[in-house]
Amino acid sequence: MGGRGRGGHGRRGGRARRGDVRASLLALLRERPMHGYEMITEIGERTGGAWRPSPGSVYPTLQLLEEEGLIRAQEDSGKRLFELTETGRAEAEAGQESPWDEAGRGVDWEAVQEVGQALAAVDHAVRQVMTTGTEEQRAKGLAVLAEAKKKLYLILADEG
Repeated sequence: MGGRGRGGHGRRGGRARRGDVRASLLALLRERPMHGYEMITEIGERTGGAWRPSPGSVYPTLQLLEEEGLIRAQEDSGKRLFELTETGRAEAEAGQESPWDEAGRGVDWEAVQEVGQALAAVDHAVRQVMTTGTEEQRAKGLAVLAEAKKKLYLILADEG
């Protein structure tokens, strides 16, 4: 899961398949010039929160697109506003209209919600043990968490 799902941080609902960052940025810029963060937000909104590319994938891709002559950036109130060049517009027009549509397909949202509820319940129990338990109870609680983590990885290794 994306972690940090509460409070508006991270991915909403879990990790979906990642989309094509390059194609998505070109498709967005086909609509209008945008700032990098604005593009990240737009993709997140258009996928219903299933995929929100990280700045670590978006900004290097924007740099590469700029080096390839497909986009240009201009300063706008201290931020870089990106827009397509003629060459970039031709490539964007030849690409998919909504390349982000694939991100989030095939995700079992009901299962993701069940996991989120289970994690919230475990989080509540851990907080209770850590804040009200004795030193011995806290140590046992940490041991349970370590064992749970180990068992989860064993499931992936098909040994559990």
